[in-house]
This record gives sequence, structure tokens and C-alpha cells, in this order.
Amino acid sequence: MALEIDKVRDIAERVAASSGLDVVEVELRGGGKARMLRIVIDKLAGVTHADCANVSREVGTILDVEDAISGSYTLEVSSPGLDRKLIRPADYERFTGSRIKLTTQQPVNGNRHFEGRLESFEHGRLTLDLNAARKKRRPEEGVAPKLEIDLKNVEKANLVPEI
Repeated sequence: MALEIDKVRDIAERVAASSGLDVVEVELRGGGKARMLRIVIDKLAGVTHADCANVSREVGTILDVEDAISGSYTLEVSSPGLDRKLIRPADYERFTGSRIKLTTQQPVNGNRHFEGRLESFEHGRLTLDLNAARKKRRPEEGVAPKLEIDLKNVEKANLVPEI
């Protein structure tokens, strides 16, 4: 299955690049006839419905011609959304200054769940300003207002929409 995903990612990245898009994520979930191939695309100006339709049509055609995925599946191409996942180092660099919510693999200062403003990302370490999230709640005692976390320790991270 890893080879299938790698092949799909290569195809999706070629198609996306020709339209000025980036591939954020490729995942194949489910089993049997209920398999879902999800491709998430992005661009600085934002993804349009037409972008998704074009990538879906082109990638779908290439996958069928090359028989890159065995068996049946449903192809879904979408934008990352307002609460997009942060996966690659480039995501953390791009969204410096944004509010994020993250979970670490190993506890940091006795906690695994954090929310705050991504102040910086350098050399594989991110600095999170926890004061941004605390304005809604009362400050917790003994918690530093800024926290450094190694990217390797991040299990999951998402943007927090600010509307």
C-alpha cells in the first residue's frame, strides 16, 4: 500500500504543479469497495472548486490509465479548509503568526495538548505563544507563556480559524 500512495503522490504532485498548486496530503483509507483516496491541494491565493475538479479529472484519468491503485476506490480532491492540518515544515513556516492547536507525542511540561500563536519555526523547532489562547480562559499557574517544541514531537497540529 505504501508503494501505491507514493505513486499516487508523484502523479498528484505533477498534475498540481502544472496548475500552480501544492499537494498537502494524500491518503488511502478504508478497505474493499469502501476505499477512499483523498488528495488535499492548496495554493497561496486559495483553492477554487475548479481547481479541485481539474485535479480530480486529470489525476483520476492518469490513475486509471496507469492502473496505479488496485481495486475500486472513490477519489476525493479538496482544499485543506480553515482548520487545515500542519504536516510539513513548510506549513509551519507559512503559517507563522497564526493560531494553532497541537498534540505532542511526549508530554512537554507535563502536558500533551496546547493551543496558542505560532510565533516562530526555525531549525525544526516551533515556538508557541500560549498567551493567545489563555485570553479566553483564566491563566494557568506554573505554565510558561512561551513554549518551544521539537517538530519531531508533534503528533498532530491544526490551524485554529480566526474569524
